[in-house]
Amino acid sequence: MGASSIAVAEAREQAKALDREDPLAFTRAEFNVPTTAQIASTRLAEDSATPENDDDNKSVYLCGNSLGLQPKRTGTRINQYLRTWATQGVQGHFKPLADSPLPTWLDADAKAAELIAPIVGASESEVAVMQTLTTNLHLLMSAFYHPDINGRHKIILESRAFPSDHFAVESQLRHHGLSPETSMITVQSPFSQDNVLSTYDIMSVISTNAADTALILLPGIQYYTGQLLDIPVITAFAHKHGIFVIWDLAHAVGNVPLSLHAWDVDAAAWCTYKYLNGGPGCIGGLFVHERNSLVTKAITDPHPEEGYTNRLAGWWGNDKSTRFAMANKFHPVGGAAGFQLSNPSVLDITSLSASLEVFQLAGGVKELRKKSLKLTGFLEELLNGMSEEDRAIFRIITPSDPDQRGAQLSILLEEGLLGGVMTELEKRSVIVDERKPDVIRVAPAPLYNTFEECVAFVEAFSEALAAARKTKV
Repeated sequence: MGASSIAVAEAREQAKALDREDPLAFTRAEFNVPTTAQIASTRLAEDSATPENDDDNKSVYLCGNSLGLQPKRTGTRINQYLRTWATQGVQGHFKPLADSPLPTWLDADAKAAELIAPIVGASESEVAVMQTLTTNLHLLMSAFYHPDINGRHKIILESRAFPSDHFAVESQLRHHGLSPETSMITVQSPFSQDNVLSTYDIMSVISTNAADTALILLPGIQYYTGQLLDIPVITAFAHKHGIFVIWDLAHAVGNVPLSLHAWDVDAAAWCTYKYLNGGPGCIGGLFVHERNSLVTKAITDPHPEEGYTNRLAGWWGNDKSTRFAMANKFHPVGGAAGFQLSNPSVLDITSLSASLEVFQLAGGVKELRKKSLKLTGFLEELLNGMSEEDRAIFRIITPSDPDQRGAQLSILLEEGLLGGVMTELEKRSVIVDERKPDVIRVAPAPLYNTFEECVAFVEAFSEALAAARKTKV
């Protein structure tokens, strides 16, 4: 494709036709897509909003796997929150306002849980919007990882897990006086040079270590390769061996349909700034299956602390009916909300909920997935159709099977090209992200990306490869 202007023109016409037929095309207008001038600028723009119907001057933003774009309604909702704070002060915790769409601050987390439950396939009581991803992983492990040095003590994770997952597992092991050298098992593929893991690879490691494994921590989608793991099959296999499974859904939530309750997932955690568009460093989320979050005794029972799974406790996890009684006696609300610690940031929740409203407009993740499959498949087709000269210096390491990936395609470049390619793409206002030493990750998000942008990316990518080759030589 890189060598033929005719091929580029034909691809662009095909993309325009696909965009015209797209039933979700309207959701793009819900987002602030940076212009080429804004991307190039080194100054803070006075107004972040971009002109309507001005796609010719907008950047090509394919980085939703790292940070989602800002929904236009985010500013509106945050301003409503700020006005509430300015005019009501502390009353904002309890006082509903007739002309405001926002819940009271006391109920903001419950409203966000209601919005996010269908995105992860859970009941409202099984999810909580709280803390951050790694914090939530630690909270879950503190509640459900109970090592026995003479029995089950191992934790299984993938060999190339996101570093913070490694850090969390290693520190949990040391917290219990264990060594990662003897209690941490990593899964790697004996066959794939890119460590794309088959379900068999994972199940084989589980089988080998079943007798002394207490916990498994795996990603729903692997951040580097973009591979979607078979969550229900792996979960069921782990349960056959009596092993508790926690899923890191950072790259899966809002990207692919999830059915955490129906899949019998034990627990999961996620961030909200990628495909959920909550904003940089926004509040995280947590799922705990209802069987693992039961509260079976009333606070008036002689030993109420025996009526629930012990966990690191905090004020906001306390039952709302007694929370403001200020008694020094913790009794959690039933469900995932009972794992909360401090009162959550209402500013963060307001930002996240603004984006979740757009998910509702789109009809949910299942509808988005239909478009995503077409969008990512189209991008893959364009990349595979590039010139032989281009194809000789890159390859896609994400599985080609659409059922084994989300929106992201990871492109492995010939050694030494990454810096030059990223520089050239940025010059052309094309935003993707890099994972050193040699991978760029490209993620067309169905809420705001278009088929025509896929063509624009591939055209810019071919030009970037040519420029980077010259620089390298």
